[in-house]
Amino acid sequence: MAEESYYATGKRKTAIARVWMKLGDGKIMINKVPIDDYIDTDVAKMIVAQPLELTNTIGRYNISVNVKGGGFSGQILAIKHGISKALLKISPEFRESLKKAGFITRDSRIKERKKYGQRSARARFQYSKR
Repeated sequence: MAEESYYATGKRKTAIARVWMKLGDGKIMINKVPIDDYIDTDVAKMIVAQPLELTNTIGRYNISVNVKGGGFSGQILAIKHGISKALLKISPEFRESLKKAGFITRDSRIKERKKYGQRSARARFQYSKR
């Protein structure tokens, strides 16, 4: 019998994190590298672990993450979003606490595209009357 695994996708800006969770001893692998080698700041590690701490599931699941796109901060928040969504698949009872903490909602703010005939996304060229 195959071990049950839970999959979810987390997103932030242009970063996309694919998250798989299996019962285990709490190892977190990001792009096939341990979390300590991929993330060097304690604050970022804390952000990734927030949904696990909130639901008291820290150390209960092995997490494998494949993340691409965006920058460092966007990737960290995409991983957090993906873990939160995977926890919902594990147990729908986590929904209330995760929703209240704002972990389920995807932060969809992305850079606005530059429009033709303009200097940037919103800035116009300066008008000169004379």
